[in-house]
Amino acid sequence: MSLESYLAELSDESKPVVFKRLANLSMLSTENLMLFLGRFANMEKARRMEIIEKLVEMAEEKIDVNFNDIFIACLQDPDSEVRASAIEGLWEDEDRSIIDPLIAILHRDNQEAVRAAAATALGRFAMLAELGEMRQQDEEKVQKALLTVIENGKEGLEVRRRAIESLAPFDLPKITNIIREAYNSNDYEMRASAIYAMGMNCDPKWLDTLIGELSNTDAEMRYEAARACGEIGEERAVPHLVKLIHDPDAQVRLAAIAALGRIGSSEAEEALKARLNDPDEYIRDITEDVLDELYLNKDPFPFRI
Repeated sequence: MSLESYLAELSDESKPVVFKRLANLSMLSTENLMLFLGRFANMEKARRMEIIEKLVEMAEEKIDVNFNDIFIACLQDPDSEVRASAIEGLWEDEDRSIIDPLIAILHRDNQEAVRAAAATALGRFAMLAELGEMRQQDEEKVQKALLTVIENGKEGLEVRRRAIESLAPFDLPKITNIIREAYNSNDYEMRASAIYAMGMNCDPKWLDTLIGELSNTDAEMRYEAARACGEIGEERAVPHLVKLIHDPDAQVRLAAIAALGRIGSSEAEEALKARLNDPDEYIRDITEDVLDELYLNKDPFPFRI
């Protein structure tokens, strides 16, 4: 089927969007991209949203498709939900060319949810900067953009908390103060973001705070603390994480198991092995996957001649 025929089918809203056929839109030439965007612009909002959401889903599932040009073009879509989904679709794109568009959205989009999505997306570049994989000028640009948002008292809470999470990988005294201030906030969501940020900051100085939060009466806080302990990777957290394997909340149990796998000490490994006989089949399967990854990280070349 030619692209024009497929686009005619896609534009017919009486017909369903067939998931597997969306692969036809992967890696379009400039000419074909323009053809698609012309058709896409004339579709109803619900249809555009359905297409973008399914493209995002396919991009996550399949490594052999690439819709980044479509997602980048849709950053200018008149509908905020389409713009936010397009940002989500760029979750794996590490090309520096999207930094400026994301910063522009962060500062100027008229919808808070879209600005928050842009703040989250910039976190990927903050992580790359800390790994030494970005130009200094880009690193400074991302830092400045996120700091400006955090320090803007008129900005919405959702945007500021996502900016704090994204800024967390930078190892700077100012970031430490921002995370600490967020943790001391009276706002529940801001405190949750602070705990998440402690993990992304990867500094053992947060460990005592996180261990304390593992006993929080709130399941979301325990979940975030467990995940953060795994990011920091200190063995001192292991006995406290082991207790959470029996947590009444399933997501907390899974976060504890994942954290133990990331820490990977002998104590953590033994605790995970004990879960291979868990009565919950899902817990057994997840634990087996975590142990497999742990062993692979210990010896990435297990088969030798």
